[in-house]
Amino acid sequence: MNTAEMTAKIAAGNGFIAALDQSGGSTPKALKGYGIEEGAWSSDEEMFALIHDMRSRIIKAGCFNGDKVIGAILFERTMDGQVDGKPVPQALIEKGVVPFIKIDKGLEAEANGVQLMKPMPELDQLLTRAKGLGVFGTKERSVINLANREGIAAIVRQQFEVGQQVLAHGLVPIIEPEVNIKSPERAKADEMLRDELLKALDAMPGSDKVMLKLSIPAQPGLFDALVDHPRVLRVVALSGGFARPEACAELAKNRGMIASFSRALLEDLRYQMSDEEFGASLGSAIDEIHQASTNKSLVDA
Repeated sequence: MNTAEMTAKIAAGNGFIAALDQSGGSTPKALKGYGIEEGAWSSDEEMFALIHDMRSRIIKAGCFNGDKVIGAILFERTMDGQVDGKPVPQALIEKGVVPFIKIDKGLEAEANGVQLMKPMPELDQLLTRAKGLGVFGTKERSVINLANREGIAAIVRQQFEVGQQVLAHGLVPIIEPEVNIKSPERAKADEMLRDELLKALDAMPGSDKVMLKLSIPAQPGLFDALVDHPRVLRVVALSGGFARPEACAELAKNRGMIASFSRALLEDLRYQMSDEEFGASLGSAIDEIHQASTNKSLVDA
């Protein structure tokens, strides 16, 4: 796939985006969910080797292909790694899966009800390397805990500033201002975020498009205006702590939103499974998430 083909697949592909981007801080939890306890490694290098083996197993699975998985978000170390002797982005592209990379370096302490992204002083170098490896886009996450207009405006402003830096390197940013689904002010925060995103999209210079990765809104259909905005390539949803059945049920109520799930995709996979069991479990999860992303029969129910 060339860039134009990847753009077309992300814009209109009949599938979802897999999030395989657990970073250093969340890797032990991801490995534990996979059936590998924390005492199984003695260094960060061994830990990252184990998570890379897990991701390689997923990518090599027959069911993990561009028919239903149109994209995959990678951690930086995964992007720099290999699957069967090939750079991971190239291995994905050969399976019809568009590669993205997580670029944020974690979150600042909460202020005004939100957590901004930490500084990324080496971002330009990372973007140059990612582009050279065939990566299509990036993902950057910040978190909204309360319906604080000032805080949410600051999050959107920072997200779009970084997004412009990404666009300047010829990559497509996935802007991810996650609303905490456990927030006591979740519905109001959703509304404030939608309004701030619409303002930022309307003010974008040039003609480039961005993607949005958002928590599934408390009110179904709340993000329809974002789905329809001419500067938005695609709106994807994070599972945000919902187990897969609930995440899929909620997602199916929202027109135009497709999944970009991590834990909800991987939650049934275990290290101890045979390859046949692993493939069957992953395939079942892919089918369920694909259905919620593409069959919106519940939207008008």
